[in-house]
Amino acid sequence: MSEIVMEWQGHASFKISTEKVKLYIDPWKLVHPAADATIILVSHSHFDHYCPEDIDKISTADTRIIAPADVVEQQGTGRALKPGEVVELSGVIVTGVVSYNPKKQFHPLEKNWLGFIIEIDDRRIYYAGDTDLTTQMQAITNIDLALLPVGGTYTMNADEAAQAVAQIKPKQAIPYHWGDIVGGREDADKFYRIADCKVTVLMPGESIAL
Repeated sequence: MSEIVMEWQGHASFKISTEKVKLYIDPWKLVHPAADATIILVSHSHFDHYCPEDIDKISTADTRIIAPADVVEQQGTGRALKPGEVVELSGVIVTGVVSYNPKKQFHPLEKNWLGFIIEIDDRRIYYAGDTDLTTQMQAITNIDLALLPVGGTYTMNADEAAQAVAQIKPKQAIPYHWGDIVGGREDADKFYRIADCKVTVLMPGESIAL
């Protein structure tokens, strides 16, 4: 299998790089913007996840955007995706996953906002989006790397993210949604201590190889 590099850009932004593909998730306040995006995934339309200015910085004429319908409408381009739908671009398979707050008003289920399962070079990466712990996560399996929010308030906190790990059973995990707006290093460190899998806590601009 070829090497995959996973870089955390801060907050909820990631860049996944292979020899052939550069895939960005929720680009915002990018650490190393470069016009190299093959695919851009946007989970929902909140400003800290959908940022047209950062999308412009990394886009080329061939960049493809996959996002919920409200983001595609605002952007004026892209492939609208709903939870449960699957799209394949540049050899990458992207499955939409429900991402919502069951008991809070910030991310309603009816918005059809997204998490993603990304299948790339025989690895399966789960990006949860802005979500709390949900019953639908029980159906997510065979994950090599789970990207999970830990900041609380708008998403899961560290304890709930650890419960998600117990359900999903990924080989390893990276916490996000901390260090900006809400959540601190202490939330990431708590998740590191209590999650029942290998956890890597990254700083913005740092990466790991899969």
